[in-house]
Amino acid sequence: MARKKYKLDFELVPEECWYANLRSVLSQRDWDRVRRAAYARAQGKCTVCGARGRLEAHEQWSYDEKKKLQKLEDVVALCGACHAVKHVSRSYLVGKGETVEAQFKKVNGVSQAEYHEALSAANDEYVKRNEIEGWTTDISWLKEKFDIEIFYNGINKK
Repeated sequence: MARKKYKLDFELVPEECWYANLRSVLSQRDWDRVRRAAYARAQGKCTVCGARGRLEAHEQWSYDEKKKLQKLEDVVALCGACHAVKHVSRSYLVGKGETVEAQFKKVNGVSQAEYHEALSAANDEYVKRNEIEGWTTDISWLKEKFDIEIFYNGINKK
């Protein structure tokens, strides 16, 4: 059964895919092109909650469990609070748990109980994905949008 969809949701990346992020594999010049394009598309506002101010680039990935495929879908601009929700586990580790909870509840208009239900469902999905070994990462989005190709240790252009 699929998880309930929220305007702002948690994105728990399978552990095997933790280090398959763009910032670590792109040159600074290419990363700047990608993130600045996301900021420009967002017109100075968080793409989730609409907050203005400092924005952060966030990679959106989809997961096909049958194909064992993690696919880059987009890079979007988020405010710090929405970005903290996306990376809920890290956010709790660095003491931002209250920020995560408050932002998730505010943006989605949910109760405390609904917040915990959503977090539990995300954790269940995370556990399930961690049982899968041999994920392949598809970053063809970079080629399509920016004419950037990368071939490196486990990250494959499809």
